Amino acid sequence: MQSKAKSPAEYISELPEDRKQPILKLRETILGNLPEGFEEEMSYGMIGYVVPHSLYPAGYHVNPELPLPFINIASQKNFIALYHMGIYSNKALLDWFVSEYPKHVKTKLDMGKSCIRFKNSKHIPYSLIGELASKMSVEQWISIYEQAWKK
Repeated sequence: MQSKAKSPAEYISELPEDRKQPILKLRETILGNLPEGFEEEMSYGMIGYVVPHSLYPAGYHVNPELPLPFINIASQKNFIALYHMGIYSNKALLDWFVSEYPKHVKTKLDMGKSCIRFKNSKHIPYSLIGELASKMSVEQWISIYEQAWKK
């Protein structure tokens, strides 16, 4: 579900009460661990963490007017989602996350290619998400992105 909110604060204010605290905590966790250079903005109707055009003028290949996306968080209909493009593009990072997840959460990992779904907000492994957010610098993400996506 995409929001028309213009800022992360507006996005959070529109959420149902049971989603506000988990999204706020995810936001704080990511902001507290994200390497320097990424910027927070609304992206695709979600809270997004992107490589700004000032660091990567080419932008996102799908729409070069948009900055290069890295992480998004969203309140979807039946779950809270964290989209991490680095996991999608870097098998070593994906393997690390999949092996670490059971050490933090007793429930089964519910994951797509880049989407990690949390159906119960009590099972969000914030410390693991923080570590995941810290594992890739802007430079590393640009390099991986260019190898994987740029033609």
